[in-house]
Amino acid sequence: MRFIFKFPDIGEGLDEGTIAEWYVSKGQQINSGDALVRMETDKVVTDIPSPKTGVIAAIYGKVGETIHVGSPLVEIEIEGKFGQDAIEEAKKETLEVVEEEAAGVVGTMEVAGNNAYLPSSEEGFSKNEKQSTTEIKKIIATPVARALAKELNVDINKVNGNGPGGRVTTTDVKKFLETSPQLQRAANTALFDDTELIVYEPLSAIRKTIAKNMTMSKQNAVHMSVHEEVEISELIRIREKYKVIYAEKNVKLTYLSFVLKATALALKKHRALNSQLDLENNRMIYKNYYNIGIAVDTPEGLVVPVIHDVDKLSIFEIAQKVSELSEKGRDRKLTLDDMKDGTFTITNYGALGGIFAVPVINYPQAGILGVGRILKTPVVKNDQVVVGNVLPLSLTVDHRIIDGGEVTRFLNQILRYLEEPVSLIME
Repeated sequence: MRFIFKFPDIGEGLDEGTIAEWYVSKGQQINSGDALVRMETDKVVTDIPSPKTGVIAAIYGKVGETIHVGSPLVEIEIEGKFGQDAIEEAKKETLEVVEEEAAGVVGTMEVAGNNAYLPSSEEGFSKNEKQSTTEIKKIIATPVARALAKELNVDINKVNGNGPGGRVTTTDVKKFLETSPQLQRAANTALFDDTELIVYEPLSAIRKTIAKNMTMSKQNAVHMSVHEEVEISELIRIREKYKVIYAEKNVKLTYLSFVLKATALALKKHRALNSQLDLENNRMIYKNYYNIGIAVDTPEGLVVPVIHDVDKLSIFEIAQKVSELSEKGRDRKLTLDDMKDGTFTITNYGALGGIFAVPVINYPQAGILGVGRILKTPVVKNDQVVVGNVLPLSLTVDHRIIDGGEVTRFLNQILRYLEEPVSLIME
């Protein structure tokens, strides 16, 4: 009997996903819980496990295709012909498709010229058949590795795979390239060939979501921004003292950890900044928990994982969370739980060199704080001009919710915490 497994509803209102990578091929034996496919949604990239034990009988959708919730992903043979017989039958069916149409079956093979390369063993072939089918070669590779090999003019069928199950990875492609100066020159030519005046690339799910959310924010919130500066020499002194101690515990102590703590405590005193406007029900929603999102820059685009209950965490615990979520964001390992229930957002563009900016609200939140680059600049202390360390801050709020006076009071509270960091643990 065949079981048709459909793309499941993984929550958070997601109704579609893009196939990033297939882990299985037609004819492959799988167990319940094994990963079938890696799906990219507009919030996370996640593996979809198999609900059944059996043999893959059919695969639906190519890498890069969008699949809607409820649409078939795979068919699994769970009764009848089972084990090696079912595997060999599926392989033979696959081979016939290639010979007749010379076209790849998604997730099962890749056709190069007249040769079909199947990710399968030689079991099921007689000795003579093995010798007469030398064009059939085992080749398993990640889609990213295949794309890189194509871009660098590398024949991926010649690359030895060192990934899981012998899978060819981008690292394997690069190492193979290093072994041949001639191939390296050809790759450099391919990389820097600028004869194409226009290049078209499909939008990723993350980029489409960023575009949609930014447009929604600008259309639905009335943005107002205020800029301020705070002298943080005392904060720098404390960080320098403790960053070595934290490093011994494999935790990186950044200024963002202090800003997060200061913001959470300020939100507790200024609830309008931790609220949401509900016009449909003619009411305000004030939240008595303080979950702060941190904007993380990744190669695929901006993601905003959330640190929950920041007000209850120590600076050490906040630093741990910042490191953990930043790494997961860059490695595309964030889960839905990492992304939900944010009440306020902080974006640290200063890490890349920016000073001031006008951040866009993470709608429907009421505000977002931007953190700029620390500058050494003359400041006045005790009527004397001295060298100071100035941290620029930019606060954008929804002016429908928050008036100018409350904006200033909230921002001043953050400034006081950062000027006197000991106050973060004294209240």
